[in-house]
Amino acid sequence: MQPPIAKKILHVTEIHGYREIDEYAWLADRTKTNQAVLDYLISENLYTDEATRESAGLQENLYQEMRSRIQEEDKGVPYRAGDFFYYTRTETNKQYAIYCRKHRSTESTEEVVLDLNELALGHQFFDLGTYEVSDDGCWLAYTTDVLGFRQYGLHIKDLRTGETRSSVAERVTSVVWAADSETLFFTEEDELTKRSDRFFRMRRDGGSRELLFEERDDRYDIYCERTRSLSYIFLISQSSTTTETWYIEATHPEDVLHSVYVREEGRKYFCDHSGDHFLIRINDTGKNFRLISTPVCNVGLAEKEEIVAHREETMMEDVLCFERHFVVVRRQNGLTELTIFDSSRNQRTILFPESAYEVSLIDNWFFEAKFVRLRYESLVTPPSIFDYDMETGERVLKKQRVVLGYDQSQYFSERIFVEASDGARVPISLVSKKGYASDIPRPMLLDGYGSYGLSNGVFFSSDRLSLLDRGVIFGIAHIRGGGEMGEAWHEQGKMMHKKNTFTDFISCALYLVQEGYTTTDQMAITGMSAGGLLMGAVANMRPDICRAIVSKVPFVDVINTMLDATLPLTTGEYLEWGNPHEREAYEYMQSYSPYDNIAAKQYPAMLILTSLHDSQVMYWEPVKYVAKLRALKTDNRPLLLRTKLEPAGHGGASGRFDQLRDTAFEYAFILTQVDQRH
Repeated sequence: MQPPIAKKILHVTEIHGYREIDEYAWLADRTKTNQAVLDYLISENLYTDEATRESAGLQENLYQEMRSRIQEEDKGVPYRAGDFFYYTRTETNKQYAIYCRKHRSTESTEEVVLDLNELALGHQFFDLGTYEVSDDGCWLAYTTDVLGFRQYGLHIKDLRTGETRSSVAERVTSVVWAADSETLFFTEEDELTKRSDRFFRMRRDGGSRELLFEERDDRYDIYCERTRSLSYIFLISQSSTTTETWYIEATHPEDVLHSVYVREEGRKYFCDHSGDHFLIRINDTGKNFRLISTPVCNVGLAEKEEIVAHREETMMEDVLCFERHFVVVRRQNGLTELTIFDSSRNQRTILFPESAYEVSLIDNWFFEAKFVRLRYESLVTPPSIFDYDMETGERVLKKQRVVLGYDQSQYFSERIFVEASDGARVPISLVSKKGYASDIPRPMLLDGYGSYGLSNGVFFSSDRLSLLDRGVIFGIAHIRGGGEMGEAWHEQGKMMHKKNTFTDFISCALYLVQEGYTTTDQMAITGMSAGGLLMGAVANMRPDICRAIVSKVPFVDVINTMLDATLPLTTGEYLEWGNPHEREAYEYMQSYSPYDNIAAKQYPAMLILTSLHDSQVMYWEPVKYVAKLRALKTDNRPLLLRTKLEPAGHGGASGRFDQLRDTAFEYAFILTQVDQRH
């Protein structure tokens, strides 16, 4: 088959004295019903199917390998909330989890709260959003999406009778119960822009809902949450640079909202509650946050006590309050550290053994607990659930994910640092299988993200073993724009410093080649969403550094997207990328936007993946990108586009086995390009 050639229709946007020419603008169809557009997407899918037909056997082998490592019938570790112990379990040949609980004891009779497999019947896609049980344990509020557009409908289930009332509200983004188990608070997003902007109060029995707050500044999104003490309900409005928080006592749901600190541009703060104080993580003395305590009765006034000071080298990422302790989560040199404080402010830091790892606090819903539950994993260690005694320091392993046939001793991970073009030291995390000669370059897959201050975690993946077992080295470049090294790391890779993200990744790739880990002909690179922007920019700047690129739901049409304030996410992201309606920002963004900088030259082999119903990166961005790239590139290397036309989300398929099919397809493309087929 010959590759599809998209027709060209001249479309011109004039701005700042420039003429922005987009010959593929016609592919942007918000209704997703234009038959000419759909026909083009189908033709691209057929071409990709034909081009990858020879790897069908490899895809099937990869799928079977990955599935064979899963213990399909499994059970999570129960956690306590109120009078119940909650957990999830999975069953053989079923795609989704089953949510269960037991009353007062883990030895009690199981009660199925929500079986996602039943809810998913008749749907090609299914995702559970919020899952909130009322204080009396009788009612469940939950949200679901069956399209992949992240549009969640609210349902209320009577856990005594099983009766469910659906379509209580649409486009719901967060939900909390009041202490009376009769009052619900929830936030709702705008239908067009998907910006969460309205906060409602509603009676469970179906009374009319009352609008309590509307965020009119289109740079901000809102969400609500309840403190783990169950005493307060918080409403948080945040942009990427500023937050404001209001509260209502959970026992007085009819009350009005009270402000913690009035909004001040550039000030971010996040609250938790313990006793008669709010503990507040705030950036008022430094961008990496400090921790203060203020009496609830005087909140917002000058009376406050510093508990943990700001550190230049360490980002304070979270604070979790218990009745007699609180836990501070910090990230230093890209690694998370946990420090336990008791009521006398004595502290104990939890240590971890590996050079690169991820640790997070999970399922800590019992405020009176003396244990904090954490999840630990690394590139070689499967997810492991521990209970840590905050009084004695004892750590108890409750469960490690079973990976059938996996021998951890056969794999090796390390963290190295690379000097960027301006002297910054960029971490790279690497994992590989042992037993290969260290002086012989091997195939490599290098992953990158570098946006929004989000850290690119070193998570374990049993699927990835199918690459490692074939001799591939997997690496993660922790480039600027992410949050691995504190807020300054983020700021050095955003707005008018965004190009640092791209040059950092290039420096990492070149270092790995220079040091003999791999060669450019054996290098594949990958990124998702904003990581897809990274892939597109790198492909334009240094197409010679790799053999192949896998770009998933890539944000590549920066100028056209950021000029359209009616698209989801756009206005809130002016503080991350810049506002192209301002000339200086426009010129800088135009200089790196992947779609705008495609040129007549050779590019690596590329696999571009997207979903028709993706709400975070509109499908037409990668589709237009491929159409223009195919028209201009001068090589004959594969350029493949696959669009999920069926319901699917930003992350692709929702079922756990369907996800394996997607991964097998990606891995087969990579292995074929780097000639590691066995």
